[in-house]
Amino acid sequence: MFSARSYSHVVARAARSRNGSVTLVPAAASQQTMTFLSMFSSAVEKKEEPKKVPALRIDVINNGAVPKTELKKASSPEMKAPSLTSPKCLPRQNLNDLPITFADISRAHVNIRSGVVRTTCEKSHFLSELLGANIYLKSEFRQFTGSFKERGARNAIKQLLLKHGDGFKKNGGVIAASAGNHALALAFHGKELGVPVTVVMPTVAPLAKVDKCRKFGAKIIIHGAHIGEAKIFAEKLVESEGSCYVNGYDDPPILAGAGTIGIEMVDDVPDMDFVIVPVGGAGLIAGISCAVKTLKPDCKVIGVEPERAASYHAAMAAGKPTPFNVLSTLGDGLAVPTVGAHAFEVARHYVDECVLCTEKEISIAILRLIENEKMVVEGGGAAGLAALLPGAQLDRPDIKGKNVVIPLCGGNIDTTTLGRVIDRGLAADDRLCNFVGSVSDRPGGIANLTAILAAEGASIKDIYHERAWLHTSVDQVQIKCVVELQGKDHAERLQNALHAKGYPLVWNKNDGKNKV
Repeated sequence: MFSARSYSHVVARAARSRNGSVTLVPAAASQQTMTFLSMFSSAVEKKEEPKKVPALRIDVINNGAVPKTELKKASSPEMKAPSLTSPKCLPRQNLNDLPITFADISRAHVNIRSGVVRTTCEKSHFLSELLGANIYLKSEFRQFTGSFKERGARNAIKQLLLKHGDGFKKNGGVIAASAGNHALALAFHGKELGVPVTVVMPTVAPLAKVDKCRKFGAKIIIHGAHIGEAKIFAEKLVESEGSCYVNGYDDPPILAGAGTIGIEMVDDVPDMDFVIVPVGGAGLIAGISCAVKTLKPDCKVIGVEPERAASYHAAMAAGKPTPFNVLSTLGDGLAVPTVGAHAFEVARHYVDECVLCTEKEISIAILRLIENEKMVVEGGGAAGLAALLPGAQLDRPDIKGKNVVIPLCGGNIDTTTLGRVIDRGLAADDRLCNFVGSVSDRPGGIANLTAILAAEGASIKDIYHERAWLHTSVDQVQIKCVVELQGKDHAERLQNALHAKGYPLVWNKNDGKNKV
C-alpha cells in the first residue's frame, strides 16, 4: 500500500521541485494518487509564483479596527454568511490564492521536522467507549514548551533566516506580544536557531511563563494591562528596532507550521472521518483543515470554541473577522477577541462546521483526561473533547461509530488553576455536592445527620455550623456541607435519604438548583 507517510514525503518533494517533474512515485500508488501528484507537479513547475491575497492587518483590541484591506464579501446567494448557531464552510474557490496552500504546509513539514516532536496519535479505549466513537488523541501538549505553537514558531524563524541571511541573527531578531504558549515557543526556538527574541508580556502574564521565557534567553518586556496594550507596544518596537513581528495565529508561516499536524494525522489515522479542532485565533484550524482536506477530502473538519469566546462564530456571521466581547474562560488560550484575517480566509474555505462548548464541558473534559488518560491538558487544549461529551453539541448520531481525531493542543495550565478546574469538574460531574440543611441544636443533632451521610457512603469534605441566620426555629441550626460522591445516581440517593428523614435541604445551593 502507498502509505500517507510516503505520500506526504513525495508531495513535499514536489513542493520543493521547480525545475522538473516528480519521478519518485511508489509503484503501488493508486491512479487517484498518480493523478493528484501529476496535477501537483505541474502546478509547482510553473515559473511564476502563485498570487497571494493582500496582507491583512487587524488590531484585535483597538476597538475592532477595520482591516486595511477588507476580505471579499459574499456576492451570490450560496456565498451568504451562515447562521451563528452552526456556521458552515463557504464553497471552495480560488484555493491557490489563499494565504497558504498545501505546498506551503509540505515545505513547513520538511522545514521543522528536525526541531519539533513528532507527537503520537493514539486511540483512547476509555473515551471511545464513553463517547461511542473511535477516539484518537494527538498529543501536541508533549512538545518541549507544552503546545503546538512550536511548529509555527520554528517555521516562521527559519523562513526569516532564509530571507534575510545570517545577518538577521545579529541585526534583526523577532518580536511578539504574548502571555503564553506563543511566547514560549518563539523563545525556545529562537535560542535553538540563534535568533534574538523579544517578548512583550502584559502584567497579567503568569509568572511561571515569564520565568520560562527568560530562561530560554528571550528579552522580556512587561508592559500593558492586557495583551492588546502589549501588542501595540510591541509594534512600536518593531518600527524603532527593526525587528520582525511574528503574529502567533495569523502569519502565513505560522498557519503552515500548524498544518503539519494535519499531515501527521492522516499518516497515523488514514481512515479518519472527523477532526475536531479547538478554535481561538483560527490559525490552528486553518492549517489543519487545509492539510486534511487536501489529503483526505471526505474527512469532516469541525471547530470548537468556548461560548464565552466565540470570535470565529462572530466572523462567520459577519463574513469577515469582527470583534467579539470575550469573557473570562477556562479555555484562556482560545480567548482571542478577533480571529486572524489570513487564518479566517483559509479556514472558511475548508472548515465544515464550528460549534460551541460550555465552561462545564471544558472542566469535565480536563477531568476525564487526567483520570483516564493520565494527561494534564489546559482548558483550550481540551475544548475538542469537551464538545464530544454526552449532552454537548457534537454528541450526535452522525459521529457515533466513526473515527474521530482530536488534537490536544496545549498543556500549560497553572497548578493553582488546575486545582480549581478539578474541583469544578468534580462538581459538574455530581461527584462534589453541597447542600444546606437544618438540624436540632441539641447534643447529637449533627451526629444524626453525619450518620446518614456515612450510611449512604458520602465522604464529608467540608462542614460549617451556624446559628445566626436561621429564623424559623430557635432550637434549630443551619448546617452547610460539602460531600464527595460517586456521581449523579449516588447524589440522588443521598438527597432522597435525607429528605426521607425529614431534613429540609437546599441542594447545590451555589448552582441555584432544587430545594427539597
